[in-house]
Amino acid sequence: MSKLTLGSYPHMLGFEQLERLLERTAKTSEGYPPFNIEQTSDHSYRITLAVAGFCEDDLSITVEDRQLVIRGRQVDDGSERIFLHRGIAARQFQRSFVLAEGVEVGEAVMENGLLHVDLTMTRPETVVQTISIRKG
Repeated sequence: MSKLTLGSYPHMLGFEQLERLLERTAKTSEGYPPFNIEQTSDHSYRITLAVAGFCEDDLSITVEDRQLVIRGRQVDDGSERIFLHRGIAARQFQRSFVLAEGVEVGEAVMENGLLHVDLTMTRPETVVQTISIRKG
């Protein structure tokens, strides 16, 4: 049995990059921190990450090669605290979300231990192009 790829369809030209994006996304199956994705309108979305214990300075948000990357790293405050139980995770993390073409990252807001990142989808204009045929 052969693997079915987008290249197997002769009418779908130039979709190799989409196939690579899908494979890259399938490999990122980390579970921390938990997150929600909600649709806030017909053309906008919000990603919410539960980042309890992190402050704004511990987090970074970047867009790299059409990927939204959210990283968290807590700085050790140097205090000599002794934990009898440590149930609040303090480990570093990296969460990645592949963005479709036309998706723009808006503002990020930290509220009650939740990081909200707003995304908007811009609809491209429909372009009709006529190609002239010349004699060979």
